[in-house]
Amino acid sequence: MENNPTVRWTLPFRSHLTDDRPRDDNYYSAGDACPDFLCVGAQKGGTSWLYRQLEQHPDFWMPPVKELHYLNNLTRTKRFHPPRCRDQRDASFLESMKTLSSRSYIDLENYGRLFEHKGSLVSGDISPAYCTVSDEIIERVANSFPNLKVIFLARDPVERSWSQLSMGIRLGMISPFDVTDPDEVIRNLLNPGVLLRSHPSKIVARWKRYVRPDLFRVYFFDDLEKNPAELRRSLLLFLGADPNKACGRLKPDENLDARSDKLRFTDKVRSRVARFFEQELKACAAELGGPAKQWPTRYGFSVLVFFWELADYFDILFSWDWVA
Repeated sequence: MENNPTVRWTLPFRSHLTDDRPRDDNYYSAGDACPDFLCVGAQKGGTSWLYRQLEQHPDFWMPPVKELHYLNNLTRTKRFHPPRCRDQRDASFLESMKTLSSRSYIDLENYGRLFEHKGSLVSGDISPAYCTVSDEIIERVANSFPNLKVIFLARDPVERSWSQLSMGIRLGMISPFDVTDPDEVIRNLLNPGVLLRSHPSKIVARWKRYVRPDLFRVYFFDDLEKNPAELRRSLLLFLGADPNKACGRLKPDENLDARSDKLRFTDKVRSRVARFFEQELKACAAELGGPAKQWPTRYGFSVLVFFWELADYFDILFSWDWVA
């Protein structure tokens, strides 16, 4: 089970869709009242860094809450930081969001209207939990906002999941456990809240199924660590902003989350977690490309073996007479 954990990707969480929702709210023309982009993850992949960079950039008006969580049960989301409320726009946004959260269905038209406050600026929703929403919701969002850009910040699942466990314990979301015991670590990795966020190849495949290729981009936490200025520039260009404009005094390499305390990751536990994610590491190398090509070799896994297995699989498929 460790090497091939079973993950249900169709409906990972109960959405707040009910039979009493309006039947005409599936498709509409949002006009200018809509988000320009979504960042759908990954948690612990650099989303807080991205929000701070965009919030300070003169071409953006970002919501006063980093993670709206509207598509994944807003009312059940615990917030650890108070929302920004520095002017009337912020106050109006927060009041409208409170109204939306009280409804038992997803109202995409009024969700889009939250972003009327942006005016002529760029705005979007950075909620990494959107990597877990159902295919039904992804399809509705893509159809309702046909020009919506989607960003995914990918991170090595071994390091990402460990960072999430560290944060969970620090914030009291996960009960403390023996982090030097591999079995205890694996038990916590099997928590759906961790596991569903730790398979970037599957998350990307699901969103790409509904979002046009020119509107979808994968970026890497590796680049945030190695060259944050270039990552910032690439992201701003994709979102239609000027990368030459400064974000006030905020520097591209300023990442407050990097200072947070992390659990001690022993070599023994790291090796066990790597084996747990071996197939996913290889899938990321094959499907995401970029820095992900190096993820398996960090842990001594051969990507060539994965490609040979994949080739054998396609040989079997194409040996059948599909036309007949």
